Amino acid sequence: MADLISVEDPDDPRLRDYTGLTDVELRRKREPAEGLFIAEGEKVIRRAKDAGYEMRSMLLSAKWVDVMRDVIDELPAPVYAVTPELAERVTGYHVHRGALASMQRKPLPAAADLLLAARRGVAPADPPDDAGQRVAIFEGFVDHANLGAAFRSAAALGIRAILLSPDCADPLYRRAIKVSMGAVFSVPYARFDTWPAGLDVVRDAGYDILAMTPDEKATPLDRLHPERFERCAIMLGSEGHGLSTYALRAADEWVRIPMSAGIDSLNVAAASAVAFYATRPRPA
Repeated sequence: MADLISVEDPDDPRLRDYTGLTDVELRRKREPAEGLFIAEGEKVIRRAKDAGYEMRSMLLSAKWVDVMRDVIDELPAPVYAVTPELAERVTGYHVHRGALASMQRKPLPAAADLLLAARRGVAPADPPDDAGQRVAIFEGFVDHANLGAAFRSAAALGIRAILLSPDCADPLYRRAIKVSMGAVFSVPYARFDTWPAGLDVVRDAGYDILAMTPDEKATPLDRLHPERFERCAIMLGSEGHGLSTYALRAADEWVRIPMSAGIDSLNVAAASAVAFYATRPRPA
């Protein structure tokens, strides 16, 4: 059973994990370096716990203690009970959901190991039987909201794993987690050490790399034979510029979402959802 500790000093060193949560640059450096991330809200905290992440501590306002009682009783981590005003002074913003947890990160797998697991059908947890062996590759996703939304689409539509270019944002940053509704805990991911040379690992694992691009030379998704989707890596590029020239050259085929009304492209989060849905395995 966790200890319930009342804290009244915003400078209490025990609250250090929660200080300055709105300082994006600080948190981007601190959290990976210290091996932690912040889960916000009851549902997200529970999903992180159920995904096997170890809890370091919780920060709760009084009305959330009873709501989280079963978690408090189950885990040995300290629980800091604070007023909403003190929580705001510590974190830098009004904590609407009233519950925060500092969680311990897990070591990331190597890309090759992640792809092997995806081919064996062991990721994500409890995938649909007909989900196929599709994975996704994200290049240069720097917006946490788009990254979180794309992870949520991947989880919902049976993507078994996600591979990130070295410059992608952190899926365990608080905003990415919140937008994904905890889906970042459901889809295993790895980060390439080199780019785009790391894509060789994908092809060596037996995946066709399908590059999403609005270029008119690309093949519309609905014209590809469904067999191409059985073991494919769907690659999407950054919010502003799309896939780099290097990534496009490394792909096995360029594919696009047919557009109308003079629109040339979709937001990358929306495009990921369309691509994941369009490539899902069809019943025989």
